[in-house]
Amino acid sequence: MRKFTTLILGLLGLFSMVAVAAADASHSPEQVKAFVVKAADYLKSQGKEKALADFSDPKGAFVDGDLYLVVLDATDGKLTMLAHGVNKGLIGKPQIDVKDAEGRAFNQDTVAALSKDSEFWITYLWPNPATKKIARKKTYFTRVGDVIIGAGTYE
Repeated sequence: MRKFTTLILGLLGLFSMVAVAAADASHSPEQVKAFVVKAADYLKSQGKEKALADFSDPKGAFVDGDLYLVVLDATDGKLTMLAHGVNKGLIGKPQIDVKDAEGRAFNQDTVAALSKDSEFWITYLWPNPATKKIARKKTYFTRVGDVIIGAGTYE
């Protein structure tokens, strides 16, 4: 019986470590794109006001560990933040000159990409909210009317 109990406790410990590792793992590009598509569909069906509020709820359905949404005004050239899943303090602020950890104003690349395509990927260095470390982040954006919705995966 003692060996059985030791085995069970060992397995529980192993499962706990796997669960913690899985929680720290970033999402695949396919998961990120599906997440953004889901948000775009939600915006279209629920309307802008409700969707933006829901996208900015850190405990809501549109935040999953290090996966969260950003929604930017695509009409003003300044990329004003309309919703942010983990930092409400950015809402209402222009993002065009925000720099990544290497000093690159990566949102200028976003504006350039937006002028050519309605969906695209941008890569930059950004703090991962789950690990609190700077990491390479690849963000997928799609245009929905006058906004772009994005989410990213950390490498």
